[in-house]
Formats: sequence, C-alpha cells, structure tokens
Amino acid sequence: MVVSSDTPRPDDVPARTVLDEQDISRALTRITHEILERNRDADGVLLLGIPTRGVHLARRIAARMSEVEGRTITPGSLDVTMYRDDLRLRPARALEHTSIPEDVDGKTVVLIDDVLFSGRTIRAALDALGDLGRPRAVQLAVLVDRGHRELPIRADFVGKNLPTSLAEKVKVRLTETDGEADSVTIVGGAS
Repeated sequence: MVVSSDTPRPDDVPARTVLDEQDISRALTRITHEILERNRDADGVLLLGIPTRGVHLARRIAARMSEVEGRTITPGSLDVTMYRDDLRLRPARALEHTSIPEDVDGKTVVLIDDVLFSGRTIRAALDALGDLGRPRAVQLAVLVDRGHRELPIRADFVGKNLPTSLAEKVKVRLTETDGEADSVTIVGGAS
C-alpha cells in the first residue's frame, strides 16, 4: 500500500479536545444525580472505581454524593488485572490496589471507569466482583462511551457518548494521575 505524503499519519493528526475540565465536572455531577435518582438515594450503593482513572472518578462522584446526601460516601477500587482475557497478549502489567470499603453482598455496586470501549475490562470487573460476593445489582458509570463493543455490555450512566473510528484513540487526562488539567481528547484518525 502506497501512502501519499498528503495523507496524515495518525501521529501527525493533532489531538481534538472533546471535553475540558468544566465539561468533565458537569458530566460527573450529572452522573452523580442520575445514580442517586435511579437508586432513590445512596443507601445500599457501593461505588467501585476501576484503576487507574476510574478510581479517581469514583472518588469525585463519592464526594459529590456525600454533599447531596449529607453523609460520607466512601468509594472503593477493584483491580481487574488478573481477570483480563488478554494477559497472554500484552506485556505484564503491575497489579493495582483493590479496596472494598464494605461487603458487596446485597448491595447495588456501581462500577466506574473512564472509557467504555470493547467491554472486556467490564467483563473482567464482573468476574472479579463475583469472587467478592453477590451484589443485588451491578450498574456501570463511564465518563466516555466510545462504542465498538465486542461484548454485550452497556453503561447505565454515561458522561458523553463519543462515536469514534477504530483508528482513533480516546485519551482521558485527570489531574490526579497525569498532573495536568482534566481533559478528554481524540488522537489519530482523519481530522
């Protein structure tokens, strides 16, 4: 295949910012209220972030939920590394921290992640969760749903639906992990 010099390579295409700091803040506030409305309040709800950025998003949602509910909501984290179906295909990855603030049995667990793509990370999270107990229900909140599902998984709460091509990458930047202002950008593909 011959590539003309006029055809931009993925690395040459500038990143497009689709969500800035304010957009992300508004999306998380909306997701918080949607979680509370769907579940009538925070009683019996357990927030679990999927490392890395999902943990920080879960903390932010828990802080907003605490303000609304007038009591402290403690989020947890659920590492899914050992439950992934691509362990053989990728380089070894360091295990992240799993912290479950309370028993999952009988709770409505809200899994929180930054980007929903193929659905394989969420499938791994469901497997990990199954080893911890039997929740009453499991819901999914994501900052970005970019489509291209390989498994029948759908988010209950979405900050932004972002149709993308497979040639594009969605980059989420959060102050806590990246040391820069919150943003969601699309990199690659045609501009």
